[in-house]
Amino acid sequence: MAAFKKIGVIGAGTMGQAIASMLSHKGLDVYIAEKTQSKMEHGLKAIEMSLDKQIEKWALTASEKKVILSRIHPILDLGRLSECELVIETISEDLDAKKAVFQTIGDICGEDVVLATNTSTLSVTELAGATRYPKRVIGLHFIHPVSNIDMVEIIRGLQTTDETFDRTKAFVEEVISKKGILVYETPGFVTTRLICTLINEAVHTLSEGVASAEDIDSAMRLGYGFKYGPLEMCDRFGLDSVLAALERMFRDYGDLKYRPAVLLRKMVRAGQLGAKTGSGFFRYDEDGDKI
Repeated sequence: MAAFKKIGVIGAGTMGQAIASMLSHKGLDVYIAEKTQSKMEHGLKAIEMSLDKQIEKWALTASEKKVILSRIHPILDLGRLSECELVIETISEDLDAKKAVFQTIGDICGEDVVLATNTSTLSVTELAGATRYPKRVIGLHFIHPVSNIDMVEIIRGLQTTDETFDRTKAFVEEVISKKGILVYETPGFVTTRLICTLINEAVHTLSEGVASAEDIDSAMRLGYGFKYGPLEMCDRFGLDSVLAALERMFRDYGDLKYRPAVLLRKMVRAGQLGAKTGSGFFRYDEDGDKI
């Protein structure tokens, strides 16, 4: 098996930033790609700010920050990704946009390059169909915050080969030291399917007046050991992201348990998207800390 030394990350949004930073911290060279210089600069600035927060909490030193940033190489030309052994796509959950990306990198990258998607709900098999070698396409679903979650879902598409899966699992468990969970392709996989269903039920419970948002979350934190309650989880994931995941699972499964709560739809329409807008089920400061 080829060693993993250079990793491509497509997209410098929230997940792309977190994955790139984590990979660099593990000693890997990361080539992070964006469509425009302004988006790239915004992503790199966000990575630096995140590292600065870790320094403030004594979780990182200034010299470690410098080394991490030195391993992150911004690129606007996807052609540079041909140098990588693994490419991870992290753009927004838009099927057509992702297929266009996979068609492009499928032509750029050689047959031995593993092409992974960080999608939480879309079909790995459908994305693979846009490439020249669908056998080397796989899902790598990281969960935010990436550096603190020691688990990654590894999703096999219909044509994903054993070799691709074995190489990917070796990367997850031996290179970045996380637990790889094998998932066969299904809408929402395991984590998104279960957590979004819980969140949706919590929103129903809130809208029915059963308990306050604070008490619903306290019940789950104190009663079941959750770090965050389901409503704060929704705020941190982004209400729009949770709504999109529920809508896709509702369409694909046709089961009423995935139908999004009316209150969730209303809040998204009102622009109350959670921590990223400062307001959701709770309020947040500019650092994303709950007020």
